[in-house]
Amino acid sequence: MKLYADLPGRRSLQLASDVGIVLWTCVWAYAGRQVHSATLALATPGHDLETAGSGFRSRMLEAAGSVDNLPVLDDRIATPFRSASGIGTEIASAGSSLVSAVERLALLLGWVTAVVPIVIVGAAWIALRGRFVRRATAAQQFIDAAADLDLFALRAMARQPMRKLAAISDDPGGAWRRGDPAVIRDLALLELRDSGLRPPALTGGAA
Repeated sequence: MKLYADLPGRRSLQLASDVGIVLWTCVWAYAGRQVHSATLALATPGHDLETAGSGFRSRMLEAAGSVDNLPVLDDRIATPFRSASGIGTEIASAGSSLVSAVERLALLLGWVTAVVPIVIVGAAWIALRGRFVRRATAAQQFIDAAADLDLFALRAMARQPMRKLAAISDDPGGAWRRGDPAVIRDLALLELRDSGLRPPALTGGAA
């Protein structure tokens, strides 16, 4: 599997994109954590309600206990205090529900903030890198000798823009049929550059 181009410029861009996607992921993961933390701050009133409700319930129960079983009155005074303690339970329950709702919202917003931009950019990165890897890996299997340039020259004539072909030869098809090595090599280079590959070096010549 060929992960990076042979051409220095394109390979540098690929490395930069790989580093960039890692940084992008880290930045948005951090942003998601910050949004999560900021949203959790909205749960403060809920915590206050929980504390207030629990405190009120405890005080009412203490008051009920202090007057419970008084002579003559029995528990007739304690009963209203015990009933009032239920209000504290309801307040604490409301606070707990508010905290739970804010926690769920914070979790949702945190994940959405982080995941959406990561997925959008990551999907584009995976598509581009995957396309390169598939093309370069397949092409690499056919480019181990100068004779293989003929195949890439043929592909270039089928796939490359006419203006690029005309810049190489007025009659690239005829030159290919005649086996003109210079034209064939130049045509092959067009296709190989798209795949990020270097051509095999010619004996006595430059790559």
